[in-house]
Amino acid sequence: MTTPTSTPAVPRTGIWLIGARGSVATTVVAGCAAVAGGLQPAIGMVTLTPHFAGSGLPDLGSLVFGGHDVVSCLLPKRAEQLAARGVLPYDLPQVVRNELAAAEAEIRVGGPVVDDLSQDHELICRFADDIASFRTRNNLVRCVVVNVASTEPAPREGDERLPASSLYAAAALRAGAAYANFTPSTGLHHPALTGPYDVPVAGRDGKTGQTLLRSVLGPMFAQRALTVRSWSGTNLLGGGDGAALAAPDAAAAKNAGKARVLADTLGVTPEGVVHIDDVPSMGDWKTAWDHIAFEGFLGARMVLQTTWQGCDSALAAPLVLDLVRLLARAHEVGLAGPLPELGFYFKDPDPGAPASLSEQYVALLGLAERLRAEHT
Repeated sequence: MTTPTSTPAVPRTGIWLIGARGSVATTVVAGCAAVAGGLQPAIGMVTLTPHFAGSGLPDLGSLVFGGHDVVSCLLPKRAEQLAARGVLPYDLPQVVRNELAAAEAEIRVGGPVVDDLSQDHELICRFADDIASFRTRNNLVRCVVVNVASTEPAPREGDERLPASSLYAAAALRAGAAYANFTPSTGLHHPALTGPYDVPVAGRDGKTGQTLLRSVLGPMFAQRALTVRSWSGTNLLGGGDGAALAAPDAAAAKNAGKARVLADTLGVTPEGVVHIDDVPSMGDWKTAWDHIAFEGFLGARMVLQTTWQGCDSALAAPLVLDLVRLLARAHEVGLAGPLPELGFYFKDPDPGAPASLSEQYVALLGLAERLRAEHT
């Protein structure tokens, strides 16, 4: 008589979210549970399209969530608020309440907070210990840290302290976790954190709306030899990001990525600026307008205007899930350092990434093929 053998446990991957009680993070956790449980389709998740089959990416059901935050609103409550605003399906917070509660139990106090006199190295060590303990406590094979917190002002010349985003980035490296910065905040783009890195890292500032459209339209004008005279834009948004971007220093960090896409795709920086207006009543919804003045054959002057209306959290969440699956797999096969193949997801991709969305997509599929080869 043979003794039955137990089925090996599925390896689990940790996702440590900076800003873990924010709108994006809450949508990531609730959305992952909904898609993994077959409650909702995986709309917007590129890594669940056939091109990525066989690449060895971790299943959504094997992801475990935790993170840092400085706000007190608990994750289940935050999900209820998002459902009331139409960001999440009205009944989803109740259906995935266990998954939300499990993630909430793994959230730790971030920082630096008011009156915290800890030095930078002390904070980095504390944050790294939180990540390492999360990994040990949940028996995780690896961990990916993603910054989805509100945008912080860019550091000023002469600042002696690291900005919070860079403290978290340094903690991720110290804990041996892969890292992605989905915000315009400094993160790894600080002189004190120049590498080399022992883990895979990716980009800065997720490309979800207005800049996504710019990365498509910019190459169109260049390829059709149409001269762009000016490109101006306006963003209306609310929520935590709207409040954060009301600060001129934070808005400047955000707008730098938008301008960079045009410079990279057009070869020049056209006239025009982007205005960001905080409209609290809009909550997690945003409207972006672009006014593009261009010149055609024999100097004919023409205009293209676009309007993008969307929900930031719903646009960002599937991209975050894509990134963590790709970074986790890249870490598993031994890749380290910046991955320009992930430029598809960022306004400010790593050096070596092409600028147009179509070329970035080709590079991303190349990474999928590379990971697939490692899997076989």
